[in-house]
Amino acid sequence: MSPDDKHVAILVEDGYQELELHYPRLRMLEAGLRVSVVGAGKPEYASAMGYTVKADFSADEVDADGVDALIVPGGMAPDKMRRHRAMVDLVRAVNERGRPVAWICHGGWMAVSADILRGRRATSFHSIRDDMINAGADWSDEEVVEDGNLISSRTPDDLPAFCRTLLERLR
Repeated sequence: MSPDDKHVAILVEDGYQELELHYPRLRMLEAGLRVSVVGAGKPEYASAMGYTVKADFSADEVDADGVDALIVPGGMAPDKMRRHRAMVDLVRAVNERGRPVAWICHGGWMAVSADILRGRRATSFHSIRDDMINAGADWSDEEVVEDGNLISSRTPDDLPAFCRTLLERLR
């Protein structure tokens, strides 16, 4: 499979953290991957600082079989994402297919809501550590944690390691 054949979906909702969406999106595009921004049904979403991004698809239009990796950026957006059944179901379905599910910061809330953390190693922003542990994760304070198909990081400072790890996994 050539890089152009691989599809990376990035979830979005209002309140997303700018770097955690755009940095991975641009890194994946630079690597020749096809990238789609997937929302909850609106055409456009505003970041925590008011920057907007257009959604290519809504989660209910995306078939997990066509997703080679899924990225969940942080900010407060994941708290809104997990209110949309189609978004939670997409995370769960991509995980069930053994494909990379990668999150950073508060993106771990989607892993909690999709119930994919039991017995798995993961990290997140420290303020949701208890949520991750209560969902069954073996939480660790590291810049990137990879456990099988799950890839997680803590903050924007971890983005280089996060993207490097995901790109290595997709090769």
